Amino acid sequence: MLVIGTAGHVDHGKSTLIRAITGIDPDRLKEEKARQMTIDLGFAWFTLPDGNLVGVIDVPGHRDFIENMLAGVGGINAVLFVIAADEGVMPQTREHLAIIDLLGIPTGVIALTKIDLVRDPDWLDLVQVDILDAISGTVLDGVPIVPVSARTGAGLAELQTALSTQLATLPPVIDSGKPRLWIDRVFSVSGFGTVVTGTLLDGTLTVGQEIELQPSGLRGRIRGLQTHNQALETALPGSRVAVNISGIEKRDVHRGHLLTLPDTIKPSQRISARFHHLPDSSRPLRHNAEVKLFCGAAERLARVRLLDTDSLAPGANGWLQLELTEPLPVVKGDRYILRYPSPGETIGGGDMIQTGVAPRYRRNRPEVIAALETMTRSTPIELVIQTLNANGLPMSVAQLSNITGLNGEVVSTVLDTASDAVIVLNNDLWVTQTSLTVLFKRLSRLLSDFHKAEPLRMGIRPESLAQQLNFASPTLEALLNLAVQREVVTRTSTGSVASYGYAVQMTKAQRTGIERLREAFANAPYTPPSYKEAVGLASEAVVIAMIEWGELVRLAPEVLLTPGVLHEFAAATEQILAADGQITIKALRDRFATSRKYAQAILEYFDKLGITRRWDDDHVIGSGDWSHLPRDEHSYPVVAP
Repeated sequence: MLVIGTAGHVDHGKSTLIRAITGIDPDRLKEEKARQMTIDLGFAWFTLPDGNLVGVIDVPGHRDFIENMLAGVGGINAVLFVIAADEGVMPQTREHLAIIDLLGIPTGVIALTKIDLVRDPDWLDLVQVDILDAISGTVLDGVPIVPVSARTGAGLAELQTALSTQLATLPPVIDSGKPRLWIDRVFSVSGFGTVVTGTLLDGTLTVGQEIELQPSGLRGRIRGLQTHNQALETALPGSRVAVNISGIEKRDVHRGHLLTLPDTIKPSQRISARFHHLPDSSRPLRHNAEVKLFCGAAERLARVRLLDTDSLAPGANGWLQLELTEPLPVVKGDRYILRYPSPGETIGGGDMIQTGVAPRYRRNRPEVIAALETMTRSTPIELVIQTLNANGLPMSVAQLSNITGLNGEVVSTVLDTASDAVIVLNNDLWVTQTSLTVLFKRLSRLLSDFHKAEPLRMGIRPESLAQQLNFASPTLEALLNLAVQREVVTRTSTGSVASYGYAVQMTKAQRTGIERLREAFANAPYTPPSYKEAVGLASEAVVIAMIEWGELVRLAPEVLLTPGVLHEFAAATEQILAADGQITIKALRDRFATSRKYAQAILEYFDKLGITRRWDDDHVIGSGDWSHLPRDEHSYPVVAP
């Protein structure tokens, strides 16, 4: 979890907000306290209302310390973006926002601080409009904006709730078995020796393990582990960790070193990467330009080799190779930031495609660019997505594992991290967004054909849909649930499926038949027309439709009742059972002056629902619930004129 400030340097700002939330002062240096301004990384933690423990990296907000800020952003999974209400969006706000966007930080919350200093509510509205404009199209587009005051406490509870909500959307942290910890702080403790801190990525660390520092290659052993002052035997990926190392002196460890397991990563001197040039950059990026590369907590000088052009304009994307002055322990997929050394300026970033021993490619060769593009598609994510698209139907992890040859755990991890490309229909059925679009079109076509053939029906039964789509029932239900959310289909009160917004169509003769049936059932509520008689009064299509609408209930092949009358029979049955402990067909028949046919059909219907049960010639209280009866307040379908 990262807290990043962009709102000036006076009190009641970013660091004050962190103190208010965590009870910890993140400003460690005397100069920071004297200047009331964060200069270097600070650290804190707190527990959210939902019980989750959140680590905080407090980074400098001032433009003069942007490179210290970059050392704190590696490995974070959310951002608390702090903007002062009395200052609004500043130039450093936009630079920090661009960095967050380039790093692809998946979620966050915007804290609009110091609202106690703003007396004009219109100003607050204007600032929020300005913020919305600034974040539009970035990774923070759509995140909550929470006005707060660290001095008065206003909004702090709402801020923590917003953080809980946003963090709950994050996918599970990947454990690839290759732990990496970018070191952002180094110190020593008397009697214990060297301690380093950082955010653990990609794997676990365990007390007693041998570790290696890259790029130096020095090796030591883990003497102890802590997370937020709590001793651990094993540290999990995604957590802030302090590692007590034996066998390595403090003077040999620096911020930007990588702690990992021996022989797991080969440092890179040349990196092939995709690059996005920020639209606000002051000038085109030219071939052979000298830049500063930031990745994790590390910083390197590098020279840019543009592979597909001689000059890359602001706002453009391109392929490049970075020739580093010193090796850097990075892996494929790591994201990076580039800055000009002097005058300092953030110019862009992207993701690393080829690390380790990367060849020096010849420039302006289409086959080179094609090969790099292919490398971007050869990841497990691409393989899984291609398989899902080729199949076109929802697939389980086991099916994907069998087809792709990937380990089931790898497939699960890939699916959990590919939320932009895949959708989970239930706990273990996955489909790509592309295939989902095709499935929804197919579903819409089937429903359209049904509505044309059966204009009186509110919808098609799910069993029929499952058969036509060749889906198992659980798969169809999962697909339909999502289709309802996306407003592709509607589920009726009886469980049928209809096109979203569909209106029942009927002829003048059918309308007349419906009114005739309603009158007949109203005139003889306890001895109404039989099914055959109802069909004679209207038509079978009308009778079936009225049953589907919930206007009639079919208790037996020839017995129909309205829901209201059925509830009258139910109330009387419940009353007799309460008084006598049992009920007979004759008792129910006499109570309503109906015929034995209806009384018998009603009690047998109650038996089927479990409300009553047969006991010799009587019926007694069953284990069911009267709420199982069809609703009396049925909703009629929308009828097209």
